[in-house]
Amino acid sequence: MLPELHTERLTVRLARPGMQAAIARFLAENFEGHLDRWSPPATAAYFTEAFWRERLAIAVEEYHAGRSARFVLQARAAEVPLDAPILGTCNYTNVVRGPFLACNLGYQIARAHQGQGLMSEALRETNAFAFREMRLHRIMANHRPENERSGRLLERLGFAREGLARDYLFIDGEWRDHVLTALVNPRFPPAWVEPAGR
Repeated sequence: MLPELHTERLTVRLARPGMQAAIARFLAENFEGHLDRWSPPATAAYFTEAFWRERLAIAVEEYHAGRSARFVLQARAAEVPLDAPILGTCNYTNVVRGPFLACNLGYQIARAHQGQGLMSEALRETNAFAFREMRLHRIMANHRPENERSGRLLERLGFAREGLARDYLFIDGEWRDHVLTALVNPRFPPAWVEPAGR
């Protein structure tokens, strides 16, 4: 069973096969002049259904293996088809277990849905899922210093600023600095953690 979360306005689902057309549309409508300012360079294949058909199958495999959880945001309704319009995405990737128990968080919102509180609404639910179901201790989210909207969102969600990484990612034609932030699970360690020495 793949996770499907519900907020007041959203259905937040693990990305899966059957969503490739919706994701390709989301990127075609939002990448140029909006998401591209904050995203690594993309190849032409990135915008095709064929690319996403393969990538979504891998996403499900990664989720079952505990390596990532990639979610899409869709408007809440009595029935939401897999190919319903996508309003945004949020991805928990690079999951590391052992004594670290952490991941990286990345997110995108459609240009037409900025400023409506939808990403905050979704991330409150998915962050709780990452702590509760994925059993993580730390969620790390990084943003360019000039992306003030993203910085304010993370601050509202309780992420603490931990530093500045110089030349962190190649984005929009140059190596860009990123503000490093993290959210720590306030209820960790949960009961399933074995004491050292057992």
